[in-house]
Amino acid sequence: MATTSLSPTPKLQFFDANGAPLAGGLLYTYEAGSTTPLATYTDSTGVSLNTNPITLDSRGEANVWLSGAIYKFALYTSVASGSVLIWTVDNINGSTFASNATGDGTTTAFSVVNGFTAIYINGVYQNRNTYTVTSGTVTFSQAPPLTSIIEVVYN
Repeated sequence: MATTSLSPTPKLQFFDANGAPLAGGLLYTYEAGSTTPLATYTDSTGVSLNTNPITLDSRGEANVWLSGAIYKFALYTSVASGSVLIWTVDNINGSTFASNATGDGTTTAFSVVNGFTAIYINGVYQNRNTYTVTSGTVTFSQAPPLTSIIEVVYN
């Protein structure tokens, strides 16, 4: 049985107040809680940086891949429309929507990024009373079985 997860949105798309694509809109990306620019990438390789701000295409779309950091986004209208702030959202978890580890039958502690919403072992939800979380480490009361898939879900 394959392990699966819901696909994230493949491209971000934004609209103006009238529901039209936000062509030429500007998406600024910052470190959470600040105005310090934080890099995003054009694809999953994490090699090619987006500009900051990211200029949305004629459909109001952009490829935006995040690092494992926590972000703040600020969306503005296009320069031609005066670069007016539309919204700001803080504390966007840049960690992947799901990260996996493999159990070895003896290890009980695994590193995680804070802010996860659920943990599954071989597709079975783990109740909160079966593990503890301290300083970016989840510790299970029993070691996950050998070759088991441990999925940590974010967002």
